[in-house]
Amino acid sequence: FLGLGALLGFLNLVFMIMKSTTNLDRLNLTIKELNYIIEMTLIIGLFMLTIGTFLGGVWANESWGRYWGWDPKETWALATVVFYSFVVHMRSIPGLKGNFAMSFTSLISYSFVLMTYFGVNYYLSGLHSYASGDSVPIPTFVYYTLVIIAIVSAWAYFNERKFTRIKARN
Repeated sequence: FLGLGALLGFLNLVFMIMKSTTNLDRLNLTIKELNYIIEMTLIIGLFMLTIGTFLGGVWANESWGRYWGWDPKETWALATVVFYSFVVHMRSIPGLKGNFAMSFTSLISYSFVLMTYFGVNYYLSGLHSYASGDSVPIPTFVYYTLVIIAIVSAWAYFNERKFTRIKARN
């Protein structure tokens, strides 16, 4: 669900780039509807992530005799839950209720999930890590992905601002 929210956030950013004066009303409605779907998807994903984090604590108690030990995996799981809780509640903050903010943060917040599931295992040492030997190089597609996300996000942001000002004038 969190990955679907990130994918829909990226799709929303692409829709923001595609805005023009001829399709402005139709795309604004589509973006708004997709934001509702993103929010519902993130709420379901956050619920499942929270349950998984609590069940991980129960499993840790059975395996290691403690519920929580501030291992890097546990810490990143908590950070992911806290950050997604912020993203889901952003609509309550006046400066962060816009379509761009929800789309962008739903896309960016998935990096917390990737760090929790992959980064901790290969780049940090702890009970869940495989990082005892040589460090694993960061794959090159990660850099390309970051550049693409930065370009699409900046382009969508400036295009969204432009059409917001045009709509405010009318």
